[in-house]
Amino acid sequence: MNMHMPPVVSPQEWEAARAELLVKEKAHTRARDALAAERRRMPRMAVEKDYAFEGPDGTVSLLDLFAGRRQLVVYRFFFEPGVRGWPEHGCVGCSFMADQVGHLAHLNARDTTLVHVSRAPQADIERYRARMGWQIPWFTITDDFDHDFGVGEWHGTNAFLRDDEDRIFRTYFVDARGDEALGTPWSYLDMTALGRQEEWEDSPEGYPQTKPYGWWNLHDAYEVVTSR
Repeated sequence: MNMHMPPVVSPQEWEAARAELLVKEKAHTRARDALAAERRRMPRMAVEKDYAFEGPDGTVSLLDLFAGRRQLVVYRFFFEPGVRGWPEHGCVGCSFMADQVGHLAHLNARDTTLVHVSRAPQADIERYRARMGWQIPWFTITDDFDHDFGVGEWHGTNAFLRDDEDRIFRTYFVDARGDEALGTPWSYLDMTALGRQEEWEDSPEGYPQTKPYGWWNLHDAYEVVTSR
């Protein structure tokens, strides 16, 4: 197979081509930041129903999934009867995505919890989770949660926020190709109501913000951070 490759050029020409493309890449980064700023100004939807999930230690509520933190990101993992290879295999795309999730300590340090939820029983979840070496908390949907939040089947990622009175609000949702870029702490924080919580961000007045770099740490050196 003959590949039609770009030309081979001198170092000076290569640097010039890179500088030209870098202008567009920086514009793309600024546009991504502006989009995240719009997400932080999205209206919020109150969650009025009570939802229940099964976990390793029994039944838990949606509020429990926050694990005491201010924000919650919930990925609906397609793992249930009907998935190819069930019950020994989950959705290949969902599994691919789970493989690229960074260490959860960095999200937790920004008062944010990430969990997976599926229709699969806990026994199947725990077996598959152990096989794949994933550390992400994973719960079983027992009611209409997935249907109510845009993920009646397949996959999708919802972001929630709780206030000081433990009221829960849905703040954002992505699915389809919107999920494919997720995995880093930055990608999850950029879709949340509070964002990265750094001073350079364009956020509404009163949002929590700290200096960039200052809160970063080794994943085993963070203090326990919750909003309580």
